[in-house]
Amino acid sequence: MSTAPLPVDATQRWLSFRLAGQRYAAPLAQVSEVIREGELTPVPGAAGDLLGIRHLRGRIVPVMDGRLRLGLPPLESDTDATAVRLVVLSHEHHLVGLRVDAVGELLDVAPEAIAPPPPDRALRADDPVYGVLAVPGGFVALLHVPHLCRAPDIGAG
Repeated sequence: MSTAPLPVDATQRWLSFRLAGQRYAAPLAQVSEVIREGELTPVPGAAGDLLGIRHLRGRIVPVMDGRLRLGLPPLESDTDATAVRLVVLSHEHHLVGLRVDAVGELLDVAPEAIAPPPPDRALRADDPVYGVLAVPGGFVALLHVPHLCRAPDIGAG
């Protein structure tokens, strides 16, 4: 089984967030900002997990539904709408918003603390979950931002 190398070279900070009661995290270095959802413009014919686009300080930012992107059930009406946020992620010069149920805490993660994803997830080359971090009370799935955002493999090769 071959997996992509983890983009960590020392203790790294990760921003955690919740989706459907599960904990996920993205490298803080790839988090541009965290904002309220705001008004989105639908994009006809787009992927099912694309909620729309948003104008953000002169840039057009696609916004994905984090739940649907990760194969979780859609946002329920009883979810606390005041906690919902967009985590704006960056990869190369691309920005992508990810709607999350709530933002959590910052985590300091050492590379040796990261376990590989469950075997069934490792079969998908584009799976955005590439590692798992054990924390008190459960675990946090660590996300590979380029795979999560379906960004082109810029700079590879």
